[in-house]
Amino acid sequence: MNVLYNIFNTLLGAGPYVMLPVIITIIGLVFGMKLSNAFKSGITVAIGFVGIKLVVDMLAANVGPASKAMVENFGLNLDIVDVGWGAIASVTWASPIIPIIIATIFLTNIVMLVFNLTDTLDVDIWNYHHMAIVGCLLYFVTGNLLLAIISAILMGIITFKLADWTSPLVEKYFQIPNVSLPTMSFLSSAVIAYPLNWILDRIPGVKNIDFNVENADKYLGVFGQPTMLGFILGVFVGILAKYNVSDIINLGIHMAAVMVLIPKMTALFVEGLMPISNAATEFTKKKFKNRKFLIGLDAAVVVGDSTVITTALILIPITVILSAFLPGNRVMPFADLAVITFRVALVVAMTRGNLFKSLIIGLACTIAILYAGTITSPQLTDFAVSTGLDFGGGLITSFASVSLTVSFLVYEAFLQNPVIGVPVALIVVAIIFYFAERKYRNFKRIKAQNEGIN
Repeated sequence: MNVLYNIFNTLLGAGPYVMLPVIITIIGLVFGMKLSNAFKSGITVAIGFVGIKLVVDMLAANVGPASKAMVENFGLNLDIVDVGWGAIASVTWASPIIPIIIATIFLTNIVMLVFNLTDTLDVDIWNYHHMAIVGCLLYFVTGNLLLAIISAILMGIITFKLADWTSPLVEKYFQIPNVSLPTMSFLSSAVIAYPLNWILDRIPGVKNIDFNVENADKYLGVFGQPTMLGFILGVFVGILAKYNVSDIINLGIHMAAVMVLIPKMTALFVEGLMPISNAATEFTKKKFKNRKFLIGLDAAVVVGDSTVITTALILIPITVILSAFLPGNRVMPFADLAVITFRVALVVAMTRGNLFKSLIIGLACTIAILYAGTITSPQLTDFAVSTGLDFGGGLITSFASVSLTVSFLVYEAFLQNPVIGVPVALIVVAIIFYFAERKYRNFKRIKAQNEGIN
């Protein structure tokens, strides 16, 4: 056990660029691929992922300073600082119970796969911290290990089921088949987005508004093309940041580059994934009576969609300005503004690329994050300090912690009154499970019939 634990820790410490090709290669071997082909797929997927991450990092490196400048320019005096997902991930992985929580989430996934309760095989172990933060913070606040473990199990169940249910959106809109995205920063928007989208679809006049990036050139000519939209939005953010002319143009060029490069990197990622997907299909036909697994990956593979980028770039300045006027909000948006793409990607897929609806729903999701961050900040700050990370004595939060809507609801249910909150949470999850599962099973049935015809 010690040897396995040390191997796991070594892989985890090496980061996702090392973990991903190893895990993909192992999955390929399990599904009956030759070692050479499995390794090639693993390397190709990793290269695509590296490319996506490089572009996303370029986006963050350019939008991040601009966001900070906007915050300063608008004179926001908010006492809770958004320190970013990376800082919170470090805090989570530094928790004394993190090995127990990670093992709990992993075993939850395996048990659900064995009993056919999920189709998602989550290989995105690095992003387990999105689920783990709830249990780790609960343990810090309450000292109750059992409560922390149960919350981790519930977070795992919700994450894997949401990943299942949203996989049709990933396949239909982003054109990536047989993949799910069990990243809570991507999935969490579903709680607000589904009902709000349903409401917007039933409001006369509003339901007929359909503006998307793909047909923008119909109205805007060359300026509606993704490259030009990226440049224009980058220039707009640069102006709000009060950059000089050269820096404004530089930001615009980088945003245009993001629009061009991300789709190419995603295509490379899918190229490496397809042999694994085909092998998995053949394997499950033989071993599991045509049951198909979904390979659970990092949501980074979809955040480069042109509408996702456009929606995020428009929401960034709106979020900064709005944070100053929201009653009761104390969060100063900062580090995670650059990764709002992850928060709105599911929204964009759900609205089928409708930019108008994506902005309305995306803004609602962002507002919810600000309020949840305000409520949970004191405990999160104390937890961070206890792990040895001192952020200067001020209060902190992140758009990727228990401020995420699903994580916040589970955390509060366990924290406030577990005797009442946990059963209520389980009942709500069961109701959602029933209706969403029916819809998902129907999608699988229709897809299987179409594949049979083809």
